[in-house]
Amino acid sequence: MTIIQLEYLLAVANCGSFSLAAEHCFVTQPSLSMQIKSLEEELGVVLLDRSKKPVIATEAGEVVLERARETLRAYDNIRESVAELKGEIAGRLRLGVIPTVAPYLLHKFLPGFVHDYPHVELEVKELMTRDIVDAMKHDRIDAALVAGGTCGDGIQEQELFDDRFFIYVSPDNPLYERSNVRIEDIDLCDLILLSDGNCMRDQVIELCQAKRGVPSHYYFESGSLDTLMRIVDCTQCVTIIPEMAVEYVPKEHRDRVKTLAKGATSRKIAIAVRRTFVKSSIIKALAESIRTYRK
Repeated sequence: MTIIQLEYLLAVANCGSFSLAAEHCFVTQPSLSMQIKSLEEELGVVLLDRSKKPVIATEAGEVVLERARETLRAYDNIRESVAELKGEIAGRLRLGVIPTVAPYLLHKFLPGFVHDYPHVELEVKELMTRDIVDAMKHDRIDAALVAGGTCGDGIQEQELFDDRFFIYVSPDNPLYERSNVRIEDIDLCDLILLSDGNCMRDQVIELCQAKRGVPSHYYFESGSLDTLMRIVDCTQCVTIIPEMAVEYVPKEHRDRVKTLAKGATSRKIAIAVRRTFVKSSIIKALAESIRTYRK
């Protein structure tokens, strides 16, 4: 049994396909299949049900996968511990980022982080919060940039900074004439939101003390704040945007961004990791880079 075999097995379980797993591992499909078959022969059990689409683990496979995840975590921890002893920040970091953070923050700190920590192998995926939690549970990612307080039990968060909420208002909406808007003055029928699955949608609903069943003039299945702002531009609607998005509003539309009255809330941007995660030096370096380069 080898580390490579366990990595290939985990890749197939995560991808649900031998071909996709081979692409992910940068090997040919026959090579990957041969290694997994060799592992099955050594253990004397079938680990993957190849008749299913997507491929799923057998009962024995689930047991082996759980132990494989523990083994690979321990393997990574050895390399991380040795790197720390040598005074290096090194190793692999698989990072998830929610869609309402990724387009406004990644490009600010990634170049600096890569330059400052050349021995860190960084993989970044844009994922919804629920997918981030699932990916952490199944060891597909190590950490994530999320809105604080949204990941639940078993995950710890390190707060990075506050991200205030603003209202983006159509010129045809009565609130457009105001420079400061109270939450209670927002007509919920004019408020358009992100689609289900975006944690910011739930935060805005809580902020406005609204209910999911409140009718709206428009309904969109969009995970994009930019799309919502474009809809506001051509209707009489309003939407809520985070502060990190404000600087990307075109200058000719900045008059549509209004502050929310005192007492309105913000979200906290945080790094989330599993409670058992041990690559503390890499997480500390990531946090420092974000705080240094985001402004």
